[in-house]
Amino acid sequence: MNIIIPMAGRGSRLRPHTLTVPKPLVPVGGKPIVERLAEDIVAMSTEKVNEIAFVIGDFGKETEEQLLAIADRLGAKGHICYQHEPLGTAHAILCGKQCLDGPVVVAFADTLFRADFTIDPQADGVLFVKKVDNPRAFGVVVTDANGTIEDYVEKPAEFVSDLAMIGIYAFRDGKRLHSELQRLIDENIIKGGEYQLPDALRHMTQAGLRFEPGAVTEWMDCGNKAATVDTNQRILALTANELHTPSDAEIENSIVLPPCFIGSGVQIRNSVVGPHVSLGEGTIVEDSRIQNTLIQHGSVIQNKVLADSMIGAHAHVNGQPADISLGDYNEIQ
Repeated sequence: MNIIIPMAGRGSRLRPHTLTVPKPLVPVGGKPIVERLAEDIVAMSTEKVNEIAFVIGDFGKETEEQLLAIADRLGAKGHICYQHEPLGTAHAILCGKQCLDGPVVVAFADTLFRADFTIDPQADGVLFVKKVDNPRAFGVVVTDANGTIEDYVEKPAEFVSDLAMIGIYAFRDGKRLHSELQRLIDENIIKGGEYQLPDALRHMTQAGLRFEPGAVTEWMDCGNKAATVDTNQRILALTANELHTPSDAEIENSIVLPPCFIGSGVQIRNSVVGPHVSLGEGTIVEDSRIQNTLIQHGSVIQNKVLADSMIGAHAHVNGQPADISLGDYNEIQ
């Protein structure tokens, strides 16, 4: 099995954190979003993952090496593929075409999830979905009486279904998907200036291919600051048994309330940290109270009460209580 992870978007809804780091590399619970996503797919799959294609923009050599290292750690061959223009979801997947062979999972890198990856041998694929209260904000699938998907509707004005597509897809035949995506390009089937995956899915469904909705037990969005802080909380709760304080962390006259991620070289003095706090490598916390907050590496927090916040790398915060979203290398006094 192969994996394609489209992640070329700018992540504008998560600014200022994505001004210096691509959104899929923002750490959540101590690991970059894309690393957690790839790990989860490998762990949930019943088939061995052979290759992983990361579809990116111009993220730089350091990021590319980091992504290839993720694939290597998971026992797969990594590929760096480029989407130079934002031409839609179908185009993004097609940019990873060297992995469109045999069974393939397509996972857009702004969501984390938990699901049963067992696929009915009679089905041609599974589209993972989650019931939502407001379907008008999502692309949804419509199913027939047998539970098979029969249509795909983007942000329906009237109720047709509450099964929202979450950006995770499993296909049995990558080559067939490749040909359908290429057909969109060749025939210029375009909406809003973009080539859309649901148009390919609809054509395959009309041709007789059978796709089923797959239920997810957890769906965690990383689209904006509030969603990412919430996802950090849920990841820490799910991985609580795996969290250990590193031997080089310095905790003096302080209390750490689990679950928390404490990075290497973290220093905590005269503070209460947790629950649901992630402290990146080398971060210093002094005379502070922090809960439900995500702080990246190398930051300094002093004399502060923080909750429901997200702090970038190498930031310096000193002052009054707040709910803040602060990017890399910024300072608040």
